[in-house]
Amino acid sequence: MPSTDLADEDLLGYLEESLPVERMSIVESALRSSESLRQRAAMLLRRRDDGFHSVGDIWRRHRLSCPSRRQLGSFLLEALDQEEQDYIDFHLRTVGCRYCAANLRDLEESRNQTPEVEQRRRKFFQTSAGHVKSLRRD
Repeated sequence: MPSTDLADEDLLGYLEESLPVERMSIVESALRSSESLRQRAAMLLRRRDDGFHSVGDIWRRHRLSCPSRRQLGSFLLEALDQEEQDYIDFHLRTVGCRYCAANLRDLEESRNQTPEVEQRRRKFFQTSAGHVKSLRRD
């Protein structure tokens, strides 16, 4: 892929590790084969570190389009209205947001916990709660 085919947003997304896995691979391959692209990525990184931020940079960095964890949980339960369900599905599948995908996997795993895990968590909490109470008395 010629370096001119990659947008600055692709390079910054790669540097921030926020691109979908497939796109990360494409950008990494292009960076390996192009000195000019590596120089361009370094220049973008310097500009960002020097305080230059576009609206798009701020939007991506603070993940303003990402749904909250509560919304992702409701998405799993299919408890959102159809428009919100469709948006989150688009965000996960089309945009390929790795942060939200990881958050969703975590929610799925916590939903499918075994009784042993739940018992261990409860025991840990009870032990910790007792320790905190003893600290308060001191």
